Parts: sequence; structure tokens; C-alpha cells
Amino acid sequence: MLRNKVTNSLLANEKKSLHRFLVLYIIMMISIISLISIYYYQYQKQLMMLNQRVILSDYASEQARKIKSLHFLFPEQDTYPRDDRFRSGIYDLEYEKIFSLLKSSEIYFDRELYITKDKKIHFIKIFDDYYLGTKYLILEIDDDGMWIHDTWHDIIFYGGFGILIFSIIGFFLLNLFLSPMKTSLSILDRFIKDTTHELNTPLSAILTNIEMIDLSKISEDNRKKINRINIAAKTVSVLYNDLTYVTLENNIYSSSEKINLKNIIEERVEYFDILAKSKEIDFRLELNDSFLVVNKNKFTRVVDNLISNAIKYNRRKGSIGIRLLGNSLTVEDSGLGIESNKLDYIFDRYSRFSNSEGGFGIGLSIVKDIIDEYEMDIKVKSQINKGTSITIIW
Repeated sequence: MLRNKVTNSLLANEKKSLHRFLVLYIIMMISIISLISIYYYQYQKQLMMLNQRVILSDYASEQARKIKSLHFLFPEQDTYPRDDRFRSGIYDLEYEKIFSLLKSSEIYFDRELYITKDKKIHFIKIFDDYYLGTKYLILEIDDDGMWIHDTWHDIIFYGGFGILIFSIIGFFLLNLFLSPMKTSLSILDRFIKDTTHELNTPLSAILTNIEMIDLSKISEDNRKKINRINIAAKTVSVLYNDLTYVTLENNIYSSSEKINLKNIIEERVEYFDILAKSKEIDFRLELNDSFLVVNKNKFTRVVDNLISNAIKYNRRKGSIGIRLLGNSLTVEDSGLGIESNKLDYIFDRYSRFSNSEGGFGIGLSIVKDIIDEYEMDIKVKSQINKGTSITIIW
């Protein structure tokens, strides 16, 4: 089966749902990984403090025995015991310093083990007997920060692995999310191709036979019937041309030539005149000569779709204004108008903003594709119940 832009198109609502899903999934992924990282950090800190508590408790017992010995040998021996493994200080019952080798003055007597702001670990041992008047023995060691380095290393490594796992899961969830849309678009794609193929022969036969009918030799009643058939056939013809353009990936037309856009507009206005008259719509033309080097068939599709939409979404006894001035083409109608919050989606394939009119919703998508191909600008203005204006600038 031929692949084309149809299989890659998503409706505006589906895009919104997809974006919401992705945002929600990313937020959930970041939240889970962040919570696990915070929990792991706190756990590693508690584990480090627990290990230090065991070590410092042994140091404190040794230091307490030395202080007790000094108490009984004082004043013959009056040198405070020191240790290369830690620094210490002793305080009385009123929290007054008796002697201290501590580097940090940040002391919390109500906590057994804590880390100071200047990265020192303090352990406090309470004496039952007041040797040298001591109630509190405080031990101090430096926090080398190795546990923080190792913890962050683990968080980054396992966090990255977690992101990879979540990404793989997200990829499969995304495919599950997109699968129904892809299936629907594939079915619509296949239907369009089959419909296009089947329309060609009968449509050509209808249009050819209508042109061969001598309307002067038939009754007024039959003439009206023939006109209605002609209107319907031309409507289908426009749709057929759009479907052909879509299903053949635009490759059906390739060469560019210098054209007078004014001539194309006049030809297509004449072609659509019978459709406009069926709704009593008048054309108001303001056309100057304007030459472009483009593919004639592609730009005919642009003009056809702009005029066709202006007729389709116009009110009965309305009007269509077409202005070709300088480097711009404007087509405006006096019809239904489009809500401002939907203007951003009018060029999305299969987008339709009125259920009262038929069609696949591919016309303006084709217009946008061609305009983008030639690096032109397109602007849309619309007011509800007043009409829509589309301007192409080159």
C-alpha cells in the first residue's frame, strides 16, 4: 500500500491528548525518580551516621577512661588526653566549657550525634560521675564527604538506568496510545485510495455526457435537473482532484512554469459559477495581472480549494470577494466564520468545523502544503457569522 501524509497526520484533539499523556508521563517519571533519590540520600546519610556512632561511641569510652584516670592523678598529672583520631572537649552541667580542642563551636547538648554546618561530626557522651567536673564529653571528627560523593554517584548511575527503563516503558505505552489512531488513519487512507480509483471512470463519463447535452432542446424542468447533476458532478470532481493529489504524494505534478495567476482565477471562477449560483452567491473580483513561477496544477488546487470552501461554508445569497493585488491573493466569504480557538487547526488534515457540510477536511491541508512548498505565507482572519478571509502572500 502506498504511504503518504495521511498515515502521518494526527487530529488536533489527538495531538492534545498525546501532549497531555507525554507531559503527565514525564512528570510522573521525574517525580518517582526524585522521590527514590531523596529516600536513598536520606538512607545513606542515616547509614553513615549509624556507622560513625558505633566508632565514636568506642572512642568516647576510651576517652572517658583517660579522663577518669586524669581525675585521680590530678594535680600530679594535669595534661588533657589527646588522640590523633578525633578532637574532644569537656563541659560541665551548666554547659560551660572546662577544656576543649574542638574546631566547631556549634554544639547541641540535646543531641547525641549530628553534623555541624562546617562539616564536622559531633558525638556527645553524658557522664554519670563528674570526673574533673565533666558532665558532657564531646568528640569531633571531620566529615570527609566521601559518602555524599558515593551517594550521588549511585543516584546518577541508577537514576540514569531508571530513566532508560521508564523511557522504554514509555515507548511501548506511546505505541499503544498511537495504535488506534494509526489504525483509523490507515483505514481512512485505504478508503481514500480505493474511492479515488473507483471515482475516475464514472466521474469522467458524467462530466463528458453533461457537456454533450444540448440544453436548448430540452424542457426547462429537465434543464434544472441537468444543472443539479452538473453541480453535483463538479463538487465530486473537486474532491476527486484533492484525493488524487493526496494519494499520489503530490508527485503527480512536478514541473514549474511562469503563469498569470489572474487567468487561473478567472477560469476557476467560471468553473465554480454554477455551484455559486445554486446558493445565489455573487463573486466580487478585483484582479490585477500577477506572474508566478509555480506548478500550474498545484496552484490550481490552491485556488480551487479556497473558492470551494468559500462557497461551501457561505450563507445563501452571500458573496465571495477575490482580490489579486501586488504580491497577495485574498479570498473572503460572508459565511459562518470560525471560532478563534480553532483557527490554529484549520490546516490540520481531516479537521472540519461544521457538521452541516460534507467532505474529508483535506482541502486547506493541501493548500498549506503547497504554500509551504513555495515558501509563501498564509494568514487567516475570521469572525463568527460574518465570514472568513484567507490571504496568501509571496
